[in-house]
Amino acid sequence: MNGKILVTGASGQLGALVVDSLLAKVPADQVVALVRRPEAAAPLEAKGVEVRFGSYGDAPALAAAMQGIARVLLISGSEVGNDRVGQHKSVIDAAKDAGVELVAYTSILRADDSGLWLAVDHRGTEKLLGASGLPVALLRNGWYNENLTGALGQSIESGAIIGASGSGRYSPASRADYAEAAAAVLVSDQPAGTYELAGSESFDMAEFAAEVARVSGKPVAYADMSEAELKEIYLSAGLPEVVAHMLADSSAHAANGDLEASGATLEGLIGRKSTPWQDSVKAALA
Repeated sequence: MNGKILVTGASGQLGALVVDSLLAKVPADQVVALVRRPEAAAPLEAKGVEVRFGSYGDAPALAAAMQGIARVLLISGSEVGNDRVGQHKSVIDAAKDAGVELVAYTSILRADDSGLWLAVDHRGTEKLLGASGLPVALLRNGWYNENLTGALGQSIESGAIIGASGSGRYSPASRADYAEAAAAVLVSDQPAGTYELAGSESFDMAEFAAEVARVSGKPVAYADMSEAELKEIYLSAGLPEVVAHMLADSSAHAANGDLEASGATLEGLIGRKSTPWQDSVKAALA
């Protein structure tokens, strides 16, 4: 493709990986990184990437950041429960005013009919994108391996991985897999469309716990409970109410199949199977 690609949230966990994936596909002078803080600029500038500044709620900064941009990757905001749709609207409006050719958005698996509470903001943002008149690529990312491996230390210490998903299956991929897929779409000749993205292999939490036990050499089992019980445990551990609700709700909806899907679309974009979830377990416990 020709023209510059702007990656929002470029210093975040996903955004930084998207930048790296883009740099493997296009010259550095085609990649522009949007960050909020000046201290986040140096690592990106060291890669030859132009850095522009602005937050999702800063309309003048967003307008300036969009100048000369052909395609935008809008990475969904991290402030769950704090008017994410309104923040996303600011980015969409700035992109439209600047005449960009495409907006890609990191949504959630089957956002239009997902029961997850997280899907509500994504549906709202997808509706805004649809009404914008812009060509759009919806990157409906499934669950991340890292969502499940981030707290394995505590799970091994307690001997239990807790959840409310019953025998529901997950089809996650690694953050790097989703980043690589986003880059592939952004440089595609025909990028617009809806991409349901998930990992190549599915499993339930009992299988996940068994793998954690095998790799760690410690007794670890899956402890299933109600959504209300799970949320209360998260609250008692000191998590904010919105985070406790999000985690418990997502686990409960996994029981209904909301986080299981085919990995075919992701595999097609990255040209390989997704990162094995077992590898992510090993990496987290290394």
